[in-house]
Amino acid sequence: MAMEESNTTYMEVEGESSDDDRDQNWDDWENGEEENEEEAMHSKLLCLFCNSLCDSSNELFEHCASAHHFHFNTLKTTLALDFYGCFKLINYVRSKVAENKCWSCGIICRSKEDLLNHLHEDVSFDNGKFPWNDDAFLKPFLNEDALLYGFDEDDEGEDDVDYMPVDKEELIKDFEHISIDEDGFTFGTEENKPIGSCLSGENSASVTDTTFSNGIVAAEATVSSNRNLDDQNSSLYIAKVAANKIKDVNKNYFGGYSSFGIHRDMISDKVRTDAYRQAILENPSLLKGAVVMDVGCGTGILSLFAAQAGASKVIAVEASEKMAAVATQIAKDNNLLWIGSKNEGSGQGNGVMEVVQGMVEELKNTHRVQPHSVDVLVSEWMGYCLLYESMLSSVLYARDQFLKPGGAVLPDMATMYAAGFGRGGTSIPFWENVYGFNMSCIGEEIFKDASRIPIVDVIDSCDIITNSTVLQNFDLVTMKLEEMDFTAMVELELKGETSANGTTGSKPITSWCYGVVVWFETGFTERFCKEKPTTLSTSPHTPSTHWSQTILTFSEPIAMVFPGTLNVDKMAAVGTDACPAVKIQCRVSIVRAAQHRSIDISLELSGIGPFGRKRNWPAQMFNIL
Repeated sequence: MAMEESNTTYMEVEGESSDDDRDQNWDDWENGEEENEEEAMHSKLLCLFCNSLCDSSNELFEHCASAHHFHFNTLKTTLALDFYGCFKLINYVRSKVAENKCWSCGIICRSKEDLLNHLHEDVSFDNGKFPWNDDAFLKPFLNEDALLYGFDEDDEGEDDVDYMPVDKEELIKDFEHISIDEDGFTFGTEENKPIGSCLSGENSASVTDTTFSNGIVAAEATVSSNRNLDDQNSSLYIAKVAANKIKDVNKNYFGGYSSFGIHRDMISDKVRTDAYRQAILENPSLLKGAVVMDVGCGTGILSLFAAQAGASKVIAVEASEKMAAVATQIAKDNNLLWIGSKNEGSGQGNGVMEVVQGMVEELKNTHRVQPHSVDVLVSEWMGYCLLYESMLSSVLYARDQFLKPGGAVLPDMATMYAAGFGRGGTSIPFWENVYGFNMSCIGEEIFKDASRIPIVDVIDSCDIITNSTVLQNFDLVTMKLEEMDFTAMVELELKGETSANGTTGSKPITSWCYGVVVWFETGFTERFCKEKPTTLSTSPHTPSTHWSQTILTFSEPIAMVFPGTLNVDKMAAVGTDACPAVKIQCRVSIVRAAQHRSIDISLELSGIGPFGRKRNWPAQMFNIL
């Protein structure tokens, strides 16, 4: 068709015409050339990371691969991304670059220049859990982004793959109807009504026979003769799927706590239980006559302590239906259950403990607890690495909705720590001698796997080879939910006294750091526990708890010596035996993962040599699922 149009135009120019017509045609031609030049400028493809402009997507992606370690075609192939997956990936990357955030590991950089220097090979994305797999990225991040029209130009000549015909320009127009805000999806329909308005009423949309590919609505549901309705149906379905996934995670999470074995482990954790018991029972000025809420009560042990301490009322909130029933029975068996009237029951109506089954986030709608009516909020909310599968978000919600102004939160402080560990903190020594047999190949493989997957285990204090340093502090009285996501920089140096490493001519004594171990402490401070403040610690230097510690293993061990060491090879790589590091700088980021109740951890390492030389290692990404 394009060739026929070209011939027709040629024939018209060559036909009979006046001089004026020829002049007019020449002017039109010149004007057309100017317009074409402008159009060509607009059709230039902007790099995803810098300000470079390219003529084709091939050229752009080659530039991104060589200059920014972003291999689009490799990602597309290995992750089996379809048109929509690629479309969302491009918008996702552009949105993260605009925030000076690494698209791959999530690290936030101070400037665009720092980001460009930081960019690295992409981390592995397991089980199809892609951070861009969100329909928010179906809306073009840049207006008139030419790359969105031509990123798959290489596929146009492939005959061995059947693609569903889609008019991309129409598709882009469809995406421009979508508006994403904090309240959810809004579509630019004629009535300009939010899609949320379809969630109730007689005209609620229903979705049937919707085709899905790679976790998103496929083109059959997106481009149709009744586009607005299909868009609304698709968004409704996606919103429902997301909500159902969260419900499933919560169901599995709370269902897991229906096992009595888990509760026995927690109650048997003497460090944990004694800390809470001491904070509750040995601070009478705080608990006597107070209204207490226990978020995630389980068996109700903390609520029982509060009742024993003289609380006037204890509201024990438990999401697990089974455990709520168990806690109710335990309170009843101990004559502590509140049943609504002192005249009801056989001597059991004088209790103060009320068990409420459900998530604390659901209480506001039940009116069973009045807003800002609680004096003391207590919860054992901590998870592995403090934040994994934790109930901190629920505690903060309860604080904001139900705690009186000036009310107490127990515990009120939480602190995360980090330190470097040596070879003894790995499984390598175990496998080197198994009943006299060398099985070190297993230890080596486990070590490699550990550089991608965090290990929850107990580290012996003698295997800690560096100083311990604070990673992050949380004040549960004032913190906001978004503060659960943070980035911290810590410096690790060998602990102990400086030896004779600095003696000229002597070989320095080298220690090898195999990774970072993370633990936490929660504090019941004098702010509320005036009579008896206490601390619950999961440190490797204190008795172990059921939380153990979280071990983040380096991709390779780093050699370290004490500061002042002189006898090293100045030309060797920092962190090797020839030139050990005197300091390791760790940039740690912990963020809530896309999967509900999970967290992602990124680790960036820099080794500082004795003479100030610096070496950086590729960023590592850990996901606790």
